[in-house]
Amino acid sequence: MIKKVLVANRGEIAIRVMRTCREMGILSVAIYSDADRKSMHVRYADEAYHIGPSPSNESYLVIENIIDAAKKSGADAIHPGYGFLSENAKFSDRCKEEGIKFIGPSSESISKMGDKITARRTMIAAHVPVVPGTTDPLTSEEDALKVIKKVGLPVMLKASSGGGGKGMRLVTKEEDILPSLRAAKSESMASFGDDAVYVEKFISSPHHIEFQVLADSHGNVIHLFERECSVQRRHQKVVEETPSPLMTPKVRNEMGEVAVAATKAANYQGAGTIEFIMDDDLNYYFLEMNTRLQVEHPITERVVGIDLVKEQIRIADGQKLKYKQEDLSQNGHAIECRIYAEDPDNNFMPSPGTILHITEPLGLGVRHDGYVYEGYEIPIYYDPLISKLIIWGIDRDEAIQRMKRALFAYKIMGVKTGIKFLEKIMNTPDFVEGKYNTQFIEKNKDILMEENRCDGDCKAIATIAAFIDYQNRLKKVKDRIHPDDVNSNWKAFGRKRNITRL
Repeated sequence: MIKKVLVANRGEIAIRVMRTCREMGILSVAIYSDADRKSMHVRYADEAYHIGPSPSNESYLVIENIIDAAKKSGADAIHPGYGFLSENAKFSDRCKEEGIKFIGPSSESISKMGDKITARRTMIAAHVPVVPGTTDPLTSEEDALKVIKKVGLPVMLKASSGGGGKGMRLVTKEEDILPSLRAAKSESMASFGDDAVYVEKFISSPHHIEFQVLADSHGNVIHLFERECSVQRRHQKVVEETPSPLMTPKVRNEMGEVAVAATKAANYQGAGTIEFIMDDDLNYYFLEMNTRLQVEHPITERVVGIDLVKEQIRIADGQKLKYKQEDLSQNGHAIECRIYAEDPDNNFMPSPGTILHITEPLGLGVRHDGYVYEGYEIPIYYDPLISKLIIWGIDRDEAIQRMKRALFAYKIMGVKTGIKFLEKIMNTPDFVEGKYNTQFIEKNKDILMEENRCDGDCKAIATIAAFIDYQNRLKKVKDRIHPDDVNSNWKAFGRKRNITRL
């Protein structure tokens, strides 16, 4: 049995994994960079180890530092979370070499599905429908012009090693082909160290639908139904929900069976996600497989009632799945909003800074996965995600109304956030009616991008009030905690801990 897990990540996902570990009686180990010395995941873990300077390429992306921390802590397993090294085949291999269980798929599966061209070939061989396009990378600009002419505009140029919207370009005009190709290759090389790009036919009115899957080492594979992820900005998901308002029971069953077949074709073990693109007529095509836990996994947990991290750990431990497909059903409706430290009125630029005040939403059907606290300084080095707000309702209408209430109650001062932007999404007719696709934000930009009205006096009063409140709270903390430990709750709560620097 796994007894101690090192979480090779930071922020909210690190805390989320550690919560499940604590529930299972498993010790958790945090790692942290210079910038994350006071981060909440360091406080929450049973142990914490420093792994390097603030930039991620000198800390969270350095495999040897993480392996060293795991060996020193005595961790017998590593959970990669999402992002960073979660889909890195070399990291999976290094864990195996050291006799440390990697809570995720094999390096072979990661490599097969991580390369989008190889994934397309694998799915075609398994008779899984894929978006029309190429199964080989473009070799030259002349090749690109020839291939795109054959496929027909509009097309999507996609990085073979891509993800998170990086290395993607929509091409609708012939004169834009070469500039878009150069931009996609450049961005792909900068993000993934690989400039291989391929072509897919662009599906008009596209809907982004993904299916959660679980597969054990005994040949058992199940799906946990779909998530609707079509509210996107720059190919990045903003709001997700389940069930999808577009889906019918018949198509849901068909896509679930295809997702299971795709998972088996990848010889996959662990939790993964099969992503599809769907048109208005419910024709669907395989896009890619994410070989890790998704940011939006909590809405599936809420509707299906299964802890996905717990299942990941059990699968890594060699256990069989506890559930059969016929045991599973969707109960109610769940929506997730991603809360970022960013300025919607300034082209969504990141807004790092110190949290002066935070009021988290509470109440029936509310789940809040976050990691910031009053006095915490959001670093500039990482993704600006502050938290995820997950809401459950008996039906979609109740879930939307409850999300509105929760967003109204959610207050953060000191940095700019997208909370008001998300409130506008919840009130936009296309979203409320469930009639939207990946072009939703662009189509409704006049509603969504209307500047939040607040004059200078209003902002000044709010800032002063927040600062006074923060000073009062800090004084109370100082009164009960030793001056040398102002930024830690460990002594205040009388807990033991082990902080070690490598």
